[in-house]
Amino acid sequence: MSGPKGGPTSPGDGTTGRATLTAVRPSPPPPAPEPPRRPGIARWAADLAMGGRFAVSGGRESWARTIMTAVGVGLGVTLLLFAASVPTMDAARTERSNAIAAFGFGEEPKPGPGTVHVAQADTDFRDMDISGMVMAPDGARPPHPPGVSGVPDAGEMFVSPALKKLLASDEGKLLRDRFPYRIAGVIGDSGLSGPTELRYYAGITPKQFDSVPSGYHLNAWGATDTSGDGLDPALVLLVIVGCVVLLLPVLIFIATAARFGGERRDRRLAALRLVGADIQMTRRIAAGESLFGSVLGLAVGAALFLLLREGVGGASMMNLSFFTSDITPTLPLALAIALTVPASAVAVTLIALRAIAIEPLGVVRNATPRRRRLWWRLLLPLLGVGMLAPLAGGFGATSSGGGDLQAFQAAAGAVLLLIGTTALLPWLVESVVERFGKGPVPWQLATRRLQLSSGTAARAVSGITVAVAGAIALQMLFASVEANSTEETDQDPNRAQLIMNMNVDNGTQARDAFDRLGAAKGVRSVLGVTQDSISDARSKAKDPADIPTDSLTVADCPALRELAHLKSCRDGDVFVISEPPADAEADGAVDYSVPETPFVKPGAQVNLSFDDEGMPTTGKQKLWTIPSSATAAKPRKDPTGAYRSGVFATPGAFDVTELADPQAVAMMRMDPKVPDANEYVRNASVGIDPAMDVIQLSGVSQSSEFQTIRNVLYIGATATLLLIGASMIVTTLEQLRDRKRLLSVLVAFGTRRTTLSWSILWQTAVPVVLGLALSIAGGLALGTLLLKMVGEGLAVDWTGLAMMTGIGAGVIVLVTLASLPPLWRMMRPEGLRTE
Repeated sequence: MSGPKGGPTSPGDGTTGRATLTAVRPSPPPPAPEPPRRPGIARWAADLAMGGRFAVSGGRESWARTIMTAVGVGLGVTLLLFAASVPTMDAARTERSNAIAAFGFGEEPKPGPGTVHVAQADTDFRDMDISGMVMAPDGARPPHPPGVSGVPDAGEMFVSPALKKLLASDEGKLLRDRFPYRIAGVIGDSGLSGPTELRYYAGITPKQFDSVPSGYHLNAWGATDTSGDGLDPALVLLVIVGCVVLLLPVLIFIATAARFGGERRDRRLAALRLVGADIQMTRRIAAGESLFGSVLGLAVGAALFLLLREGVGGASMMNLSFFTSDITPTLPLALAIALTVPASAVAVTLIALRAIAIEPLGVVRNATPRRRRLWWRLLLPLLGVGMLAPLAGGFGATSSGGGDLQAFQAAAGAVLLLIGTTALLPWLVESVVERFGKGPVPWQLATRRLQLSSGTAARAVSGITVAVAGAIALQMLFASVEANSTEETDQDPNRAQLIMNMNVDNGTQARDAFDRLGAAKGVRSVLGVTQDSISDARSKAKDPADIPTDSLTVADCPALRELAHLKSCRDGDVFVISEPPADAEADGAVDYSVPETPFVKPGAQVNLSFDDEGMPTTGKQKLWTIPSSATAAKPRKDPTGAYRSGVFATPGAFDVTELADPQAVAMMRMDPKVPDANEYVRNASVGIDPAMDVIQLSGVSQSSEFQTIRNVLYIGATATLLLIGASMIVTTLEQLRDRKRLLSVLVAFGTRRTTLSWSILWQTAVPVVLGLALSIAGGLALGTLLLKMVGEGLAVDWTGLAMMTGIGAGVIVLVTLASLPPLWRMMRPEGLRTE
């Protein structure tokens, strides 16, 4: 018996039974085993790699975003690589400078077969410094300078490539008369501190050294490196703050560049959520995309560095130049850049995504964001102040180890204070723009955009904010250090502009030298002073070193009036002058009627004869009697700031040819209407003294360390300013590209182009004004702390502050103007197209 559909029936059951159906139902398949969870590192690597693939395979938009990021990061990396090359550049330049130094601190060797007679022969040509030496061998094996094959023969010279080029140019036509030598060769790189250095080595005869006032002998070239000597603490602080101010905007811009195209990227990440990616995976993919852009930026930065390196090598800026081979980043710093930049890009992306809710159906970005917190933004500058305040009045006052710790503390405090200033900018922009209300249409468009995304606008000007804040602080410290590094020289360039010290064999040579200098073009008058030693002719001392000595100065009345306060002066007069104490001026506090050396008085006999070692002769003497009509007079500082004492005689009272071994000094008054008047004098001096000892008088002088640091900071500031300008253009273009479709839609609906242009201008101007106000406050705070650290009172350079603020505002205006042409192109109807 069969049941329905031929199935068997159960005994004792009149129905087909549910048990039968249950028995034949197939069992469900077992669940598929879960795929093994990948380890954390592998999962990170796979997601980062997927983000990298999206950066290059996401169509035109992805490529545009990647290129923008690479260009932005590349600009910052280029400047970082140049900064990383500074230690190498300085070490190479210092090594070559020490090798070519022709001075030492030991005892001068005696002339012999292995020595050379040298003298410094530096000169100036317009605004260019020319380093040089004249030399003559003492024997058959003289040491030669680095970079040349030997000591030049008399009448020959070796020149640097830059000097050879200058002499061959039309500009150097006047300079050629200053070098009566034949060019025998070119100085190699090892003998130059830089490729644009103007240097020469000239050979002269031993006889010509008789007219050189400062010759000495060498048995080897090179000097001990003294670069490790401690700098003034204020200069050390200037270097530290300068590095912070120059590099911090670069780091901030690199972090900003890593967020280029963030809005479009986040919308695409929402699509990934829709196909099953969780929030952590989307963040890792976004980090991978930024990582790829930053790595590509490293390559772009390296390529730009190598390209610009060829241009910088051989170029000169503020008397500094470097060979291309010198511009090489140190390995530790290069590795730090290669690792830190990508890691920073990943970190910045992950931090930025934490404030965004990426859901499968969209990105929660246009909703009202949570208000920014103020407490941690204030904490950063307070920590900076806390690190700098303990150094007030004591920076650089400890040992070397403590000094290093202080340097790190000062750098960290400055970084925290400047970063804190920048961190306050988004909160300040948000707090201000949310209070904006009604206004013209461009104003409303701008303020509404700022209210929706104030963080983007703040990031765009964060670099210029921190740069201006640091520049203001640096300017305050700079003004203080400049004042302390500038000293009064007591020289009076109003009385004479040039001075030349000469060795002459006799008074006749001195008189001829004055005539030759006075005949040079552009010389109004020459105050010629000839001076020699005199001794007490009646001294009973047996040792010549115990015989009292003084000086006899012969000059005409105009020159003597520059050396002493004379009531009257006529040719034939003689005066007796006593030198005032070192701490007293020439006033009534000193009785000048009493001579400083008793034997110098009217009617006294003096000895004019001295031996080769400069000692008075005790045997055969050359006597001269001071006229009884000689009068006492007060000394006066000469144009060089020095006092002269002894016997002052006019040519009618003493024949200058009677001086056996005189020293001659020519103080020249120049005609300011004659171009290159100083150059004509220097050319005329070569025939008198091969060392060309012509000095231009100046009322002030600055330390060479300060001048070098100032030049380096100016070069770095120029590079940083160019980077900031370029980076802001890139940032503005990236923001406009993100809004291209919106701008095209507004134009398509009839919005005027001028309305949109003004809205972009207002949108840029508001954060700029707020950023500059914040930078002034932060800069003044940091500058005040820095001045306290070096023990200086508060002194605000309002002119410098206005200049720095104006430069920052000018950069913004130029960037805005540069962005207008791309803005107008993006307003075309073609902007409505999409992929």
